[in-house]
Amino acid sequence: MNFLQLAKEQRYSVRKFKDQPVEKEKLELILEAGRIAPTACNYQPQRILVIEDANANEKLKQCTSWYFGAPVVLLICYDKTTCWKNKTNGTIGGDIDASIVTTQMMLQAAELGLGTTWVGGFSHQKARELFQIPDYLVPVAMLPIGYPADSVEPHPWHYKRFDMDHTVFYNSFDGITEGEAH
Repeated sequence: MNFLQLAKEQRYSVRKFKDQPVEKEKLELILEAGRIAPTACNYQPQRILVIEDANANEKLKQCTSWYFGAPVVLLICYDKTTCWKNKTNGTIGGDIDASIVTTQMMLQAAELGLGTTWVGGFSHQKARELFQIPDYLVPVAMLPIGYPADSVEPHPWHYKRFDMDHTVFYNSFDGITEGEAH
């Protein structure tokens, strides 16, 4: 399978999972995909918490309703003391690095036949309390992982994409108008 086929057809947001564990070998491949992801200046500020036991899953339910019963959830954070800082505009790159790491793990999971969904809607404060996240780590995303339930299908929006000329411009944004929503 080529990359575009994987991205267009196989990877979609899974919102219901089978009650089936993820094999350790597959989880390790997913984590390796995150480990080797590119980060600014190769600082590798990502810190990933693997949530996989019943007690931790109960805590997870207090942070978000969007974990969808996945057997494994990765909580992706970045270390704000070690991430790249842009001296030009004062921004830091930790959230970008964590997003690249999350995306790479999400695509690796799809290649392995596992489903995921990117969850940004969770209580960072509750996650900090329940999972003892130190102040220097910044939560960015949760990535539920598991085998999709038999009844799961991609949401119709998964296939809805703007034409290329709506999102890609060459050499200038001259003539662009404010965007359209779904």
